[in-house]
Amino acid sequence: MVELKPGSVTVGGVTLDNHLLLAAGVLGTTGASLSRMLARGAGGVVTKSIGPQPKDGHAGPCVALLGEGILNAMGLPNPSREFTGEISALSNKPVIVSIYGGNPAEFAEVAGWFKGMVAGFELNLSCPHAEGYGAAIGVNPDLVEKCTREVRALGMPTWVKLTPNVTDITAIGKAAERGGATAIVAINTVKAMRISTEFRRPVLGNRYGGLSGNPIFSIAVRCVYELYEACTVPIIGCGGISSADNVIEMMMAGACAVEIGSAVLQDIGIFETIKNDLYAKKGILPEEIIGCAHE
Repeated sequence: MVELKPGSVTVGGVTLDNHLLLAAGVLGTTGASLSRMLARGAGGVVTKSIGPQPKDGHAGPCVALLGEGILNAMGLPNPSREFTGEISALSNKPVIVSIYGGNPAEFAEVAGWFKGMVAGFELNLSCPHAEGYGAAIGVNPDLVEKCTREVRALGMPTWVKLTPNVTDITAIGKAAERGGATAIVAINTVKAMRISTEFRRPVLGNRYGGLSGNPIFSIAVRCVYELYEACTVPIIGCGGISSADNVIEMMMAGACAVEIGSAVLQDIGIFETIKNDLYAKKGILPEEIIGCAHE
């Protein structure tokens, strides 16, 4: 397997300790859990998504384990502005705050609370199970562009997380780029559902949810590959990554870094595990493989 030279990397205006980030929504609920992931090898961390008002989220069940995959419909539970207190002690760390809103003004409002406290923003324009938020906005290129522009106007690195639940993800990526995105994150979960044959009803309280984990890795690779050919901003791969070889494959498709989520639930030490396999003093420069599958 290809090995990379270790060292910090700057992606979309954010300097990371390595190419591996904790994805939004996984152990990003407290300052302590974010610090724990950084201490255990993550090169950067993305918080849970924070919105303009506190939310309790959907009624349970909210999570269903499906072999190698995970189906969830949390409903964006969050404490809203109070979350600033959780990350106040992490101001010098590579922390990205995930934010959401129902319109461009709400995105800008939430981002404003965290300006100067974090390394950058990740716009959640892709959650598939929150009515009026996430993918409800992220399927509209015009709204994606406007939301991105409003947040970018604050002068901080602005990443935009895209939904795969569209006909053409490159149209959304180009819209984010026009709005000033400094990086694109691809992808969020895939809209899905399961039904309990025993109880004759959907397994999730919200009926529909988002599928993550190994089953969506191939979809994520395809999306990164398409975006690399259509956009010029850096791309961060996300979706089903659980090994160093997965990271290399994502980078060959065009990713400059990756986010890891579901694999953390299987192995809390996944970042150290992947780092040990991914990096070597005699490894090659990452630039040698980023996008090489397009040649």
